[in-house]
Amino acid sequence: MALRVAVQMDPLESIGIAGDSTFALMLKAQSLGHELFHYLAGDLTYEDGRLYAGAHRVSVKAVEGDHFSLGEFAVLDLGSDVDVVLMRQDPPFDLGYITATHLLERIAGETLVVNDPKSVRDCPEKLFVLDFARFMPPTMITRSLGAARKFLASHGAAVLKPLHGNAGKAVFKIEREGANLAALMELFNATYREPHIIQAFVPEVAQGDKRIILIDGKVTGAINRLPAKGEIRSNLAAGGHASATELTETEREICASLGPELKRRGLLFVGIDVIGGRWLTEINVTSPTGIVAVDAFNGSDTPGLIWDAIARKVAARSK
Repeated sequence: MALRVAVQMDPLESIGIAGDSTFALMLKAQSLGHELFHYLAGDLTYEDGRLYAGAHRVSVKAVEGDHFSLGEFAVLDLGSDVDVVLMRQDPPFDLGYITATHLLERIAGETLVVNDPKSVRDCPEKLFVLDFARFMPPTMITRSLGAARKFLASHGAAVLKPLHGNAGKAVFKIEREGANLAALMELFNATYREPHIIQAFVPEVAQGDKRIILIDGKVTGAINRLPAKGEIRSNLAAGGHASATELTETEREICASLGPELKRRGLLFVGIDVIGGRWLTEINVTSPTGIVAVDAFNGSDTPGLIWDAIARKVAARSK
């Protein structure tokens, strides 16, 4: 079944196609005969009960620097002119992002939005994970320097990071003595209005931070992301590199616990992060990445599996 697909994402000229998950999804969609349109979150317009987007028909190819071609411009009624909206713009998870989820929620009864916009709004990566705290390392969310000092005294070395950060940005390791804790808390409090995450440092991060992909609640693949020399961040966007991996028994338990809830919430494409084979740190639902590396190591076709799941959901809605 050929689908009409509107992709809400960042400017196409800004992406690095070699490892970009959204681009991989678009390439696969095109190969399957789906019709693609591209627009930015700022192109949404709501009027008289209908949600529109000024979009361009787009074709893509795996040629760096010449990877897309825009076709005719059209104002799409996202409730009636397309079968699927892929909400794939990168964070920051700010008011613009949240507003886009509210607007896309208006078409939930007409068009499949992946991931479900209400659930994306309700499940920020570093907050939704608290529902599964039994799998997490010791964690505190606070703006209080005093509370952070007590945490450090209890747990030793820790990691401080923004609550709504992404791609390993602004992640700091604080040693047991806490020499830079006050300065960093001052900086974070001046930069962010929300509280911040302080988490016990897991030394096993030196052996990697596993990205596990779940599609409609089922595990479909994983990679181990290793930090660069002198780094604690293993994110590929922060200089980490990937290696093949297998899931531990605890990681399978984590996925079995998460899977039904992800499926219930309409979170079709999710990437979770696990350190040391047992410590769950994030549940990525906004714009998960890593599928290109997963497929390179495993010989899998994750974009194909995602489109299969989407096609099943679209077919089920039309019955």
